Amino acid sequence: MLELLFLLAAGFFGGMINSIAGGGSFITFPALLFVGIPPISANATNTFAACSGYMSGTWAFRKDLREVKDQLPKFILISLIGGIAGAWLLLQTPETAFRVAIPWLLLFATVLFIFGGQLNSLLKTLSTRHRHASSMGALLLTLLLLGVCLYGGFFNAGLGIITLSYLALAGYTNINTMNGLKLLISSFVSLIAIALFIYDGAIAWYEGTIVLTGTLAGGYFAAHLSRKLPQQWVRNFVIVASTGITIYFFYDVYFLSNNTL
Repeated sequence: MLELLFLLAAGFFGGMINSIAGGGSFITFPALLFVGIPPISANATNTFAACSGYMSGTWAFRKDLREVKDQLPKFILISLIGGIAGAWLLLQTPETAFRVAIPWLLLFATVLFIFGGQLNSLLKTLSTRHRHASSMGALLLTLLLLGVCLYGGFFNAGLGIITLSYLALAGYTNINTMNGLKLLISSFVSLIAIALFIYDGAIAWYEGTIVLTGTLAGGYFAAHLSRKLPQQWVRNFVIVASTGITIYFFYDVYFLSNNTL
């Protein structure tokens, strides 16, 4: 019962944070690890739990996506290819190796979360100066998007931030369109990854469903709260929480594990 309430609360707060500021995986992924789910299964389960939020968000931005509807097939195809490649790579990774990689992946996602705004501003400036990209530039942007989607299939945390940075570099400026594309890409990356995770039996369904339920409730609650609660407050909380969680996993992997050998 205690585990159920813990996962439900983690999903609820993760869903709230995703709706207001992003970064809910910093809560839900560690929560799945803390209840004893193996790292790779916890990552797969977290992807499953987060996907419904991506899809509902995509639907909410459907009008904004109509403005770039001719580009959607490209985004969907690359998302599917990158997502399944990243998920396959995750499932081929030994559990011990992935466990060692967790603090580094969390550190990468945390740094992106903290400096994502500055990075997006810089990339928007660069994209404005080089608006007429060469065919080689278009190819590099396609490969970069593939890399973003591969990362998302491998490790879900931080995917939205990386995707927004890519879209800024690609020259997009309308924030609503960018958010719609971010959620569309995240949806298809997650859906194809989940299909592979289901085939491999990597998802912890009981725990994942509890987190998913909490996420949906938190997202719904946040829709009413977001107008009253300053986003910067939530963002600061995510920064503190993600930094603390990252430090904990470095301590756990590189200090506690060495002392138990």
